[in-house]
Amino acid sequence: MSLETISEQRCFGGVQGVYRHQSRETGTPMRFAVFTPPQAKSGKVPVFWFLAGLTCTEDNFTVKAGAQRVAAELGLMLVAPDTSPRGEGVPGDPDNAYDFGLGAGFYLNATEAPWSRNYRMYSYLVDELPDVIAGMPADMTRQGISGHSMGGHGALTIALKNPDRFRAVSAFAPIVAPTQVPWGQKAFPRYLGSVEAGRAYDATALVEEGARIPDVLIDQGDADKFLDSQLKPDLFVSACAKAGIACTLRMHPGYDHSYFFISSFIEDHLRWHKARMA
Repeated sequence: MSLETISEQRCFGGVQGVYRHQSRETGTPMRFAVFTPPQAKSGKVPVFWFLAGLTCTEDNFTVKAGAQRVAAELGLMLVAPDTSPRGEGVPGDPDNAYDFGLGAGFYLNATEAPWSRNYRMYSYLVDELPDVIAGMPADMTRQGISGHSMGGHGALTIALKNPDRFRAVSAFAPIVAPTQVPWGQKAFPRYLGSVEAGRAYDATALVEEGARIPDVLIDQGDADKFLDSQLKPDLFVSACAKAGIACTLRMHPGYDHSYFFISSFIEDHLRWHKARMA
């Protein structure tokens, strides 16, 4: 596999890079960002995956979250993939809406034409990109996953469907029950044929149907304009309580859905993950 370096910059003693490769899963070139901490000079380091939300690319977390300083201290590799396939011939939303198509892959494998040809973000993240990261100084036996909004949905569902892969799971303002909110009710029928089929990519439904992880940290701002209409974290908290999953939901007064919110609490998440990667 040929890996193209888009950029590399020195950062807190490590290297912040952006790379591109041809994906067999999406059939398109895919970009992703990796921060390699200074500890990687002397051995492999644990991996913290961060999945971004609607409209985002690999740049949003990389540029806005301010995670590199603490990652350099803790010796964590940060991996930030793109949120959907892109390029000539990749179908987008016919109405150019922000919540479907380009930038809105929902971290699933589409089954419906024309989306099924390229929108295979689940397999890309679970089966393909880890092989690329494994070729870097990454300790693949110590991985954690997190994400924001649609990316929080992706982090939770990927962890629940692959419980032996990740030692730690967290999320910022995640879509925890997409089959029960407008974003998922729009995306799932197009990508998967029905809302019901979306239960396979719904964190709350997965827990209700028996999927398990030891614990999870969720941060949520109470001034988030999507809280009541699209996010509904209490649904997931309730499902976890019934399933015996230790779910910590921290509500933060005055915080919204932006990266200002994420940057305020990313250090807590990185330390949460590192403590579980010992």
